[in-house]
Amino acid sequence: MGRCKAVGIMFKLYGVLFIIMTTLLIVSALIWRKWRRKHKTQHSSSTMWNWEELIRMVRETIQQWTSDPLLDHYDNDETYRREFTRRESLRRALRVCNSGDRTQKEFVKDIISELITAHVVWTEAQYNLLIPFHRASEMSIKDKFDILLFVYTERYGADAMHELIQKYKWDQMRHHYNSNGQWEPSYEISEKDIDAAFRQERIHLQDKMRIRLITQRIYEQYKGLSVIDELRDQRVDGISGGVSGMSTSTFEQVYANGFRVHEIDNKQSRSHPTASRSYDSVWLFYKGKSIRMSFLSFGNDAELRRICHNIYKYRTPGPLTEADGYRVNDLKDGSRIVVMRPPFSESWAFFLRKFDRTNPSLEKLIPDKGSQDVIQLLRYLMKGACVTAITGAQGSGKTTLLMAIVEAIYPFYPLRVQEQAFELHLRQLYPERNILTLRETERISGQAGLDVQKKTDGSVHILGEVSTDPIAAWMIQMAQVASLFTVFTHHAKTFPDLIMSLRNSLLKTGMFHDEKIAEQQVASIIHVNVHLARDPTGKRYIERITECIPLLKTRHPSSLLDEDVEEMTRNAPISSWSSFIEVASDYYKQCLNQHSYSYRNIMEFKNGQYIWAEGLTEQLTATMLKEMTEEDNQACRNWLFSRGKPHVI
Repeated sequence: MGRCKAVGIMFKLYGVLFIIMTTLLIVSALIWRKWRRKHKTQHSSSTMWNWEELIRMVRETIQQWTSDPLLDHYDNDETYRREFTRRESLRRALRVCNSGDRTQKEFVKDIISELITAHVVWTEAQYNLLIPFHRASEMSIKDKFDILLFVYTERYGADAMHELIQKYKWDQMRHHYNSNGQWEPSYEISEKDIDAAFRQERIHLQDKMRIRLITQRIYEQYKGLSVIDELRDQRVDGISGGVSGMSTSTFEQVYANGFRVHEIDNKQSRSHPTASRSYDSVWLFYKGKSIRMSFLSFGNDAELRRICHNIYKYRTPGPLTEADGYRVNDLKDGSRIVVMRPPFSESWAFFLRKFDRTNPSLEKLIPDKGSQDVIQLLRYLMKGACVTAITGAQGSGKTTLLMAIVEAIYPFYPLRVQEQAFELHLRQLYPERNILTLRETERISGQAGLDVQKKTDGSVHILGEVSTDPIAAWMIQMAQVASLFTVFTHHAKTFPDLIMSLRNSLLKTGMFHDEKIAEQQVASIIHVNVHLARDPTGKRYIERITECIPLLKTRHPSSLLDEDVEEMTRNAPISSWSSFIEVASDYYKQCLNQHSYSYRNIMEFKNGQYIWAEGLTEQLTATMLKEMTEEDNQACRNWLFSRGKPHVI
């Protein structure tokens, strides 16, 4: 028994010693960690920091903050909760800061600014090591552009790039030498443009502004979108990258075939003496113009790939793999992003499309002479429940016009919207209306979404884009039986192309097998086609508003041929062939007529103004008036009468 008691006492002593040793180790670790942080700060105070060291320090510090918060020492529970909440906010911000959320981006930048302010002693030499503020001649073209955009953003906010372009006329067409040594027109912002603007501005930045500029540059490389990060937040139509220059595979193939650098360079223009690569490609879409930002570059393929992998990941749409090839998604601010990668595309590329939802009014979109008649007509088409197709090329303004004309639809009609990616954001524009938008997902097709809409009590259906045969066929079917009317966009160039495309979709999906009948179905559904265009200067306008006129169905002429000839000529002389000639004429006319519809332009854009062409038919006018309220009915009659259409009264 005595031996057992002795063993028990020894175990207790060992346990106490173990607890004491563990406590000492933890305390020593905490003391060492605080000493290391202090040592790092003291060490950094006596050294100069370059870009790589700053970015590494920011990355490692933030990673440490967000990965192991339990190792930190807190004085009390309140300090712990405050720090824990701050780090949770940082984690959330890091996930969405590059997806169009300006607030989260500024939060991350504030953290970066705190870090570099605490770790670095900011002397004039330290500033100039990063960006030579003291000598503009030593600045890179990226330094100058960043300073210009930073200063203008302080003045004008999201309109900074717009103000720069307008002040220095960067959106004007200019000529340069192509690879064959010939002059050709283009839109381009070059290094010379940035140099000239920087010299003219004569900018001097205070220390606080320098810190913010350096913070932005660190953020671009750490979590941002590289050279397009600030451009992405500007009020422009869009940005694309990786869409010009030689891809890596092409460049390697050129060398494999025996070419050398000078042989490639000799084929470049005088303005661009070196071979351009795909990662040197940055294009700005501004007021309908594609402007090449030739002074900007992502630097290497790895950086372009990083942007393509990160820019589309808002709400985790899935990985961008070789098997998928592309991704389409919407971002926090409503932008649409399309990302592509090899082998689906020849190089890594992205297309960021932005939509102006600040004030998409018809008056703002249609400013030319005679626009009041066009605006009034569009409003009455919506109030008159006309099935309307908005057509035009990419970038012609279809989505923006669709946003604007929704305002003319009666507010008491529930709206149901189907899109590939959220672009219209109609509930943001019209928050008091009954609107629900559906979109395609990985497992839910657009066709399935359209089927569900049948059970949602929708009166008006809006399709962001009729881009596939099933959706086109479904749109025709729904416009016939399931909704009051439908508004959709399409890429058809002419009105016959629109009818033919929709007809072919009906045939491909198996809804119809006879071209004539399928065409009749389409022609009986479409009331109006609003076609948008864009000229070489980027000006957008409504080229025409066209009415579809279904041809009246007539009795097939062969039925006349089956009638008794004696009955046809009973009261006519034997020598009279008038009845036969009339029947034969009708028969051959219908055989020669290849379409079951005709069309007429209601209004057209000519010589810089909108003019009436053939106007509305009586049939469409009567259909529209029947769907309007009593007040709008009378107002529409008065308006048509003032436009020289007295027959509608």
